[in-house]
Amino acid sequence: MLSKLLPIILLIIGTGGGIGAGIMLAPTPETQDLAAGEAHQTPPAAEEAHPEGEKPEYIYIKLNSQFVVPVVERDKLSALVVVSLSLEAVEGMSDRIYALEPKLRDVLLQVLFDHANMGGFRGAFTRSDVMMPLRTALREAAQREIGPDIVDVLIMGISRQDV
Repeated sequence: MLSKLLPIILLIIGTGGGIGAGIMLAPTPETQDLAAGEAHQTPPAAEEAHPEGEKPEYIYIKLNSQFVVPVVERDKLSALVVVSLSLEAVEGMSDRIYALEPKLRDVLLQVLFDHANMGGFRGAFTRSDVMMPLRTALREAAQREIGPDIVDVLIMGISRQDV
């Protein structure tokens, strides 16, 4: 009986610890402007959103708390993956992003769950050929939810704790 409850208890403790750590360590919600002298290519989505030829300014918006993703193998919890994400967006989007953050977190979490269910967090999961489809899926999900002014979704931190 205890062996069946232990993974559930560990999941609850791990999730609670991850959320608690995210809340305690998270900076106040603020956006950071792209450094003035830093070179940056204009992504295609931003070019479509600003066809006048103006180069838009980009900001980085850190999502308030981390994403905790369970990794299940053979119907057992085998690991927890904690992911921190930020959004690269056209300047002026921070209020809209924070207003829609619950819905945005839901769609991003679904992408992370799908990635985990396809085995994306097994083995050497930080290899670029494994991370690139995840980055693309996260960006496309954010753009579907918020619009083309989302330039990219940045993976700021990722860690896996085996259970």
